[in-house]
Amino acid sequence: MDDYKNIENQICEEIREWSRYALEKPNKNYNNLPSCPFAKTAWKDKRVGFAFKNTNSYYCLNTLIDCFKDNKDLIIIVDMCFENNEKFHIHLSNVNEKIQQGKYKQKDIWIMGFHPDDDVNDLIDDGTFAEIVKEEYALIFVQRLTKLQESANKLKKLGYYDKYYNNYNVEDIYEQRQQYYNNLKRSEVWQ
Repeated sequence: MDDYKNIENQICEEIREWSRYALEKPNKNYNNLPSCPFAKTAWKDKRVGFAFKNTNSYYCLNTLIDCFKDNKDLIIIVDMCFENNEKFHIHLSNVNEKIQQGKYKQKDIWIMGFHPDDDVNDLIDDGTFAEIVKEEYALIFVQRLTKLQESANKLKKLGYYDKYYNNYNVEDIYEQRQQYYNNLKRSEVWQ
């Protein structure tokens, strides 16, 4: 059990170090803004949490969606039992759609993931980051849709997306998230 806890701690440390390395520094590809302009503050304010998925079940994800608390801006689920790349992303896309349709207790949630077999985003990481752990894992990010999309809309005005908006499906993801955000805001008006 201690070995497993040690691996979890190393994975958390690796993710934190990668954030410092790839997300928190100004990046010319994002109009000299950091790749993730909010990461440094979220870490500093202890608003990033972790959960570990060690089975094939998505119970952990479903529970976090239904019980998301605003004491964190982001919960990172470290998926140690991930499916293949295609199934993984299809599942997450389907969950976002179900959230939007009201099939979860909360509708103000957006999830996205990174799979070990995803293409490397060379605008963020030049491939020189030194990994801490050998185990492969996928990541699922759970956060408030409203906070994420309102932040994305501000960044878009600052030219953040200009260089890569048409790459990595960014335009499609942005537009889908904006649609879900608009639907959520319309539903709040009628409540």
